[in-house]
Amino acid sequence: MRNSSPFGLSKGPAAVALLVLAFLLLFLLVPVAMVFHTAFVNADGSFTLGHFQSFFHQPLMQEAFFNSLYVAGWSTLLASLIAVPLAYFTVRFEFRGALIIQTLGVLPLIMPPFVGAVAMQLIFGRSGSVNLLLGDWFDINIPLMEGLNSVIFVEALHYFPFILMNLVVALRNIDGSMEEAAFNLGSRGFRLFRRIIFPLALPGFVAGASLVFIKVFDDLGTPLVLGATNMLAPQAYLRITQVGLEDPLGYVIGVIIIAFSIVSLWLSTRLLGGKDYSTLQKGGGAIQKRRLRPAESVLAYGWIILVLLLVLSPHIGVLLLSFASVWSYAPLPDGYTMAHYASVFQDSSGMIANTLLYCGLAAGLDVALGTAIAYLLLRTRLPARQWLDWLASAALAIPGIVLAIGLLRTFRGVEIPFTGTLLTGSWVLIMIAYSVRRLPYALRSCVASLQQINVSLEEAAQSMGANRWRTIRRVVVPLMAGGMLAGFVTSFVTAAVELSATIMLVTRESQAPMSYGIYLYMQSASGRGPGAALGVLAVVAVAIGTYASHVLVQRSTARQRPARTNNNEELEAL
Repeated sequence: MRNSSPFGLSKGPAAVALLVLAFLLLFLLVPVAMVFHTAFVNADGSFTLGHFQSFFHQPLMQEAFFNSLYVAGWSTLLASLIAVPLAYFTVRFEFRGALIIQTLGVLPLIMPPFVGAVAMQLIFGRSGSVNLLLGDWFDINIPLMEGLNSVIFVEALHYFPFILMNLVVALRNIDGSMEEAAFNLGSRGFRLFRRIIFPLALPGFVAGASLVFIKVFDDLGTPLVLGATNMLAPQAYLRITQVGLEDPLGYVIGVIIIAFSIVSLWLSTRLLGGKDYSTLQKGGGAIQKRRLRPAESVLAYGWIILVLLLVLSPHIGVLLLSFASVWSYAPLPDGYTMAHYASVFQDSSGMIANTLLYCGLAAGLDVALGTAIAYLLLRTRLPARQWLDWLASAALAIPGIVLAIGLLRTFRGVEIPFTGTLLTGSWVLIMIAYSVRRLPYALRSCVASLQQINVSLEEAAQSMGANRWRTIRRVVVPLMAGGMLAGFVTSFVTAAVELSATIMLVTRESQAPMSYGIYLYMQSASGRGPGAALGVLAVVAVAIGTYASHVLVQRSTARQRPARTNNNEELEAL
């Protein structure tokens, strides 16, 4: 029997909620719980802390633990030194091309760090372009790409946009009258920034910095590509792949990584707790951007140009490497060729096809789940529906390697029905991991899209005789189409460059997607050219997808009003 209110309880929404919950429990909560369970039990099932004692008594594990903290801490500091001046200069002073500068500042997020890591070695390594020139000109060498320094440098350049984006928003929201008052009372330069501006923008900075710390701490691909295996994530990968799924230390590392992610978020909240950062008005229109004096302009533009050169260096390096016939002990390649791209399309077409298959199915599943959760959350009164949102969003806090280890442990020995194929040896598990990892992106797009749809449209449709499912199909889904497409594209392009889970779940080369193919190519000097070409294709795909998602969101927003205005005709057709 159909309910008269779109918010009423019925068997249909309850069944959908159970299906969504089953998916999240089976492929997210249970695998993560399995990692925790295995880390705290003996072979006979009894509780123990011995695995953690064993971990902290092994010199290699101690080294990996402190190296991960060291790299995450210094990467966050270096990312802050890059992002804070860039955000402050472009927001609080008059700059030609400020929007372009901020846009280029976000560009590193388009390229996964492991893609540009090898190219960074060719540019900043001991025998790279920069050090060759510095050696010829000044007889000096900068060890940027040696040991853990290489990981810090690459990670900081890749993740500093998280701080930049959050800090730019925070700076724009500051009440300009407070800065003007301090300025009129004689506060200038760094004192003004230290005493007034930065403290008020601290929430944005802390949000970005904590995210950088977490992302660096659990990153797997960059340390592996750079050969820095004495860190936690690479050690977890090596323990599981070399010792086996029964080795408890791999699970202990997974628990430690999740614990530090949670602790870093908790500390960032505690740091801001009990303090008031609110202002009376937003600062965007309350203060005129100040002009820099000539000497200040030279310093500011010099810093920005230096930062942008560093930001673009991985992209430039990968592009040059993809066309280089020979590039060794020279500032630039000795020759150029298209052979690497021809090799990729000839030998790696299966990887491209696998990427399209896995990411397409995962993104489609994410949109279906995201739409269902959004509808249950905003259009029903189901008990505990908020938990579906929280559980799905929790995937953001779960590192890819931890999820992969949990999936392998949970589904070992399980066969896909009617095929006789082990789930852990099939591409299906890779697709599921992509879907779980990227579900929060699609969910946020679907929730935002549904929030913009007035419930009166659905009530009108039901009052004219349409049942719930027909209302969803003819009214809700068409109006949500833009947000759903944006969620699909975002999930697709971010899954296309996922390596942490991929490298654990791929069992044979025929299953490999592009991200794993890049990693395989980069393991040998002869394969770096094709690997760079494949990386360029991945970056282009991500860039196009990112642009397409923005266009879809804008068009969806622009069409919302006309769609609502003309919706009476659609309702009559029901």
